[in-house]
Amino acid sequence: MNEFNCQVISVDSLTPYVYKVLLKPEQPVEFIAGQYLNFVMSEDDKRPFSIASSPNNELIELQIGAFAADSYPMQVIEHIKQHSEVTVEMPFGNAQLRTESERPLLLIAGGTGFSYIKSMFEFLSQEKSSREVIVYWGLREPSACYELEESSNIVAQLENGTFNAVVETPHDDWNGKVGMVHKVVLNEIKNLIDYDIYVAGRFEMVGIVRDDFVKAGVSMDNMFADAFAYI
Repeated sequence: MNEFNCQVISVDSLTPYVYKVLLKPEQPVEFIAGQYLNFVMSEDDKRPFSIASSPNNELIELQIGAFAADSYPMQVIEHIKQHSEVTVEMPFGNAQLRTESERPLLLIAGGTGFSYIKSMFEFLSQEKSSREVIVYWGLREPSACYELEESSNIVAQLENGTFNAVVETPHDDWNGKVGMVHKVVLNEIKNLIDYDIYVAGRFEMVGIVRDDFVKAGVSMDNMFADAFAYI
């Protein structure tokens, strides 16, 4: 783990409740796709966020969901807006992409857990990976979606990539998949035991995915999430 000062390049709203932050570290940083950083508010206040960008990128991207004016994540957004330079500690996490594996990949995220899997499929696309990569991103409703076309295009550059957005409550003009994201996966992927599976989202969601996938025969040796250490 190392501490880095970063220039704030931009803070943009992806939705009314999700912010995209781009940071430029003062020196090159090394991490593995799927790891996270601690945002340093003070010496005694360090807050974890998944890194949404590939390790190959010059800039560090964060996707921060903030739903209340004085919430834990909104305090970070306000701190970033008020400073031209911020500090992060990285890398952290044990659920990073296993680059030595050649097994097909199943990347599953709920909400802003998407940042965790985005780092992976962006990296794999840049590296021109030949592994099968299937992405499932679950959201409550279409208005919660962001950068669907951009993400789909990145996955499409893979030799064998598939991108799926899934909403629980669709509108009349929604053309994507509908339901709880992991239930859709269970219905569509019949050979789950063949995949390396990476999961991110609310702890409650990750716990349900773990339990249901284990019931379906998936080994915990082939399923990865930092949340597993806490649930």
